[in-house]
Amino acid sequence: MPLPFLTAAGAFDAHDNGETLPYDDPDRWRRPYRPGPWRVAIAALLLLLGAFMLFATVIIVAVGTWAGALGGLAASLAVVGTALRLLRTGVWVSPKGLRRVGFFGTRSIPWSQVAEIRTVQQPVRWLGLPRTVQGQALTVAARGGATLPVLLTDHNADFLSRTEAFDRAADSVEAWANEYRAVPV
Repeated sequence: MPLPFLTAAGAFDAHDNGETLPYDDPDRWRRPYRPGPWRVAIAALLLLLGAFMLFATVIIVAVGTWAGALGGLAASLAVVGTALRLLRTGVWVSPKGLRRVGFFGTRSIPWSQVAEIRTVQQPVRWLGLPRTVQGQALTVAARGGATLPVLLTDHNADFLSRTEAFDRAADSVEAWANEYRAVPV
């Protein structure tokens, strides 16, 4: 017996009537795709490690060495912060523009400065590592010929072995660009 109200797909399909929900803020930055399993798995492992480190910090406090406890607390908070930042990375869109959130920095581009967004075949980094493989990349060209970093690749932590998901995400970002590039905000 299927229970569509218990699944994420059923929740999206049940309310898909083309209208935005009353609590849905249209000016909010949103990611046009879901984080991939590699990104979620790595973040989950980091959060698990952070939980163990926090537990070890509690044990260190019980023993009474405050310097070690502060060091353990700082290290565990750094691991948890790393996991949360890893989940936050990706491409975000809003009516204002396009935002590429990286691990160490964020860059926002208003739609008025975007000349074109397209999918190209080129060497891409495998899971963000220095090793490159042939794949697809979603690139953005700014007005004035400025070179911008690649937005998405089909070999990053969100789309590795998920070609259909990459195609849907690239189409979604291109649709946002086509809709808002012409409209001044």
